[in-house]
Amino acid sequence: MKSPAIIGIVCAAAAIGATAIGLQNRSQVSAGVGKVGIQPIDSWDEAKKAGREIAVFGGGCFWCTERDFRVVPGVTSTSVGYMGGHVKNPTYKQVCTTDTGHAEVTLVEFDPNVISYEKIVDAFFKMHDPTQWNRQGPDIGSQYRSVIFWYSEDQRKVAEDLKKKVGSKLNATIATQIVKAEPYYWAEKYHQQYYEKRGYIGKYGG
Repeated sequence: MKSPAIIGIVCAAAAIGATAIGLQNRSQVSAGVGKVGIQPIDSWDEAKKAGREIAVFGGGCFWCTERDFRVVPGVTSTSVGYMGGHVKNPTYKQVCTTDTGHAEVTLVEFDPNVISYEKIVDAFFKMHDPTQWNRQGPDIGSQYRSVIFWYSEDQRKVAEDLKKKVGSKLNATIATQIVKAEPYYWAEKYHQQYYEKRGYIGKYGG
């Protein structure tokens, strides 16, 4: 298992092939997602009641995907955690062994009146390399797999359609899995908004 310091180094370079996404200092870019520490709604039903929707993505180190989603216009909050495995309430150390079956994921709460789910998925495909299997750059293991967890049939259809379009555009086989959402387990507190707490945020290319 990598130490947090080492993961922080490789995570920044993990999105090979991604365009319009990168690290910038907080003083250079104004994030629109709100203050660090605000927790998103993690229930589909509760999100709908609040006029929001949620989406969950895995695409390498969750520090990176959360960093980039937090500056996508219309995203109201984010968190990182684990999904897709068989172990309840897993720890980061357990997930790193790859024995739990979980992926490192980012939960995205967004306002559908501001941004569509389709644009959220499009942003996801741009912020990582969807052609890599069970890895992102130097981060290797099934916990780093490219995956979209869907909460509704509409989300599933949108994800499937965009996956096909991305495959055609890249002329490559897309590794991204598209599966029904499972229980979401919050990652440890120190993982939440990891980069933003240290003065760095992502860049959204639209």
